Amino acid sequence: MIFHGALDIRHTRLLPSPLDAESIKKSLLQGREILRHRYSDNGNGAGLLHCHSRLVDGILRQVWQGMAMPDSIALLAVGGYGRRELFPHSDIDLLVLLSTERGTTGLDGPTKMRLEQWVRLLWDIGLDIGHSIRTIAECAEEAVKDITVQTSLLEARQLAGRRRLFDEFFYSMQAMLEPVPFFIAKQLEQEQRHGRYQDATSNLEPNIKESPGGLRDLQNILWVSRAAGMGKSWANLSDGGFITHQEARLAQRHRAVLQDLRIRLHYLSGRREDRLLFDYQTPLADELDISGKPPRRPSEMLMQRYYRAAKGVTQINTILLHTLRAEIFPDPDAVPVIINERFRQRGELLEICHENVFRQHPIAILESVLLLQQRPGLKARSAATLRAMWRAAPLINAAFRRHPLNRALFMEILRQPRGLTRELRLMNRYGILGRYIPAFGRIVGQMQHDLFHVYTVDEHILMVVRNLRRFMAPEFTHEYPLCSRLIRQFKRPEVLYLAALFHDIAKGRQGNHSVLGKKDARRFCQHHKMLPEDTDLVAWLVENHLVMSSTAQKKDISDPEVLAGFAAHMRSERALIALYLLTVADIRGTSPKVWNAWKNKLLEDLFRAAQRHLCGEVAHSDSTLTCRKNEAMELLQPDNIPASEFEQLWSVLDPDYLLLHDATQIAWHTRHLLDQMSPPAPVVKARIAPAKAGIEVLVYAGGQTDLFARICGFFDNIDYNIVQAKVHTTRHGYALDTFLVLDPFDVAQGDTNVLGFIEHELTQQLAQQAPLQPPLKGRVSRHLRHFPIMPEVDIEPDEKGEYHILSIVAGDQPGLLSRIAQVLVRFGVDVHSARVNTLGERAEDTFLVTGNILNKSRTLIHLETELIKVLQTSFENS
Repeated sequence: MIFHGALDIRHTRLLPSPLDAESIKKSLLQGREILRHRYSDNGNGAGLLHCHSRLVDGILRQVWQGMAMPDSIALLAVGGYGRRELFPHSDIDLLVLLSTERGTTGLDGPTKMRLEQWVRLLWDIGLDIGHSIRTIAECAEEAVKDITVQTSLLEARQLAGRRRLFDEFFYSMQAMLEPVPFFIAKQLEQEQRHGRYQDATSNLEPNIKESPGGLRDLQNILWVSRAAGMGKSWANLSDGGFITHQEARLAQRHRAVLQDLRIRLHYLSGRREDRLLFDYQTPLADELDISGKPPRRPSEMLMQRYYRAAKGVTQINTILLHTLRAEIFPDPDAVPVIINERFRQRGELLEICHENVFRQHPIAILESVLLLQQRPGLKARSAATLRAMWRAAPLINAAFRRHPLNRALFMEILRQPRGLTRELRLMNRYGILGRYIPAFGRIVGQMQHDLFHVYTVDEHILMVVRNLRRFMAPEFTHEYPLCSRLIRQFKRPEVLYLAALFHDIAKGRQGNHSVLGKKDARRFCQHHKMLPEDTDLVAWLVENHLVMSSTAQKKDISDPEVLAGFAAHMRSERALIALYLLTVADIRGTSPKVWNAWKNKLLEDLFRAAQRHLCGEVAHSDSTLTCRKNEAMELLQPDNIPASEFEQLWSVLDPDYLLLHDATQIAWHTRHLLDQMSPPAPVVKARIAPAKAGIEVLVYAGGQTDLFARICGFFDNIDYNIVQAKVHTTRHGYALDTFLVLDPFDVAQGDTNVLGFIEHELTQQLAQQAPLQPPLKGRVSRHLRHFPIMPEVDIEPDEKGEYHILSIVAGDQPGLLSRIAQVLVRFGVDVHSARVNTLGERAEDTFLVTGNILNKSRTLIHLETELIKVLQTSFENS
């Protein structure tokens, strides 16, 4: 914690000091090493944190006294250090409290220089301090402006200096505490912090301190209870009746698990690292003697331990914040309104009429969910209701699941227009959803190492449901206009929510998870008396939930036969709409980084084309060519170019060109190539792609067999990602290539100079025709280091026998496309189109290629072997 007013020590002249910094540093290192060895023996996390704080206390006092600091100031420990929870590599937060009302400007020269020397000396000793120098008035001013500062000061304790000054500070801070605004600010702060992690408890690489379910959630409860005068510890809360003794023990147990992981993580990383990254999961599992249970790895067993603790923290945090809110915001005039014999409403809370409601009537568990959804005046369950429901969750058994009323209630929950995401997440948090759908219970906390999902399977599934519900919300219409329009017109949207709940429910089992999930989904729908056509659609969606994504990103959807095949696979327009909505929600639910404008456009283009096909607009090559030409001519009319000149250019282009490109691309190419059909130098043009899906680059050049490899190398070197390439050779031997590239920083959207840079630099490189440079080498991501992907190469002839389809799966890494392109050049293989699909750290690239060697099995095997070799080598050498 560093406030404004911290001393500038960069140009400080050091005063002579009797303190021996090296000796003190040695004592600090020895003390820390003793603590580390002791911790490895006894594993007492709370003891380590307390002893580490005491060790640092002693050194700070020694330095303070050795420098003869004036009696008029005081040294305070604040923040985590203030509450004696100093982790091995955490910052040491300090406050120097001044008695003068003029702040640092009122310090006399000797005191100011002594403080500057003190700061420098502490850094030389090896203490990572965050310091501030303030008067009581300045502390109060900062606390009013920033709830984080106020919370940190709440933990203050005196280390050295004037006791009366500290007492004055303490009473001043206590007098400032107002429970109501403090609670509101801390709750808002928690909501914002959770939002930064997508409200996901089960992130694959969680932050032990800050993530939902992390240590901060436990601290937040104690801060609020302390501010309200209800207690400073779990024992205080238990004694005061705010929490049961069992819940207090659970909170302390979960805190011990999280503290242990964080301590070990600091020691293992050698720095203040609070993220449980893949790099550390296996070493931590080894350190804790956690063995795997095939097919689960030791690291997965470790993460199960974390997820259980985080889930428990979230459960306790939710219950206690409700409890504290009721105490801090009492409403003595609130009259309970009877809803039925089981429930009543008090203010904005749903209450049970007596503590045994759920045990006597287990059906009330689902009934409470429905009431929260149907009654806008209800915001949450009371703490007692939530606690009772949590305890009653084990009553959800086979008999409960078979009961017709429970089945009907669950379907009503799915049909409600509000509150579904919130309630499903709460049901998952308290073990209700996994008990009602046992297959869902088996994937709770299950990790997935496919390098593009960043959540556990259950968290991802609920994120997909959230995305579908988000399409329904008017305030998010601007994000996905087409999805919002389609879902609002979609009858019985519970079909979509069930498809989302079951689409990945069979992950981790032996076999195809889509096929296995289909069986689970069909059985569930039949048991819940869904219409036969809806049951069929849910099962079909689960089985085919990857089809649209795969088609859009790996196949040429401008090919009428590809489009016809995809449309034939769709059962109806309703099925197509449902699959499109599920696909967008699914991709968006894997990771915030996987979705981009290009994927959005690909899926939307495929959806619209398939919809037209299903509505009777069947595309034939001849009619498509005529339509494309006519559309392009309409776009070119404002240019006042005679049609005869268009036809002259188009006469040297094969029909495949018109099929591969849309009308806007054809018009754009035509404008730039009319006057230079046989240019002596390469022509390079760039523009922002439609729908801002990236940067579109046109390359027109003759006589370069390695053109594709050169272009790949250029974009690799400037860190742009090629996601699509359309390669065409004119009848007079020129290459007319179109590339769609993604700018990782989106600079081009606001700076057209980037387009000029691409045009100039790429033109120069192609004109020089220098020898191909070795592909770019870079560091492989830490994800790939721990979960490597063995390269896969497959080369098969297409259905027409005109081309071969080269499919490559490999770990994404710098220079990947250049390596592939240069191998193809060496083997005399020409690229006609490329689809480059990156899912997190996984690259799935598809190329349409030709070449004499592809028809010879011996050389074909040699090509496949060489491709696998360079992909493996690039990984091993990084």
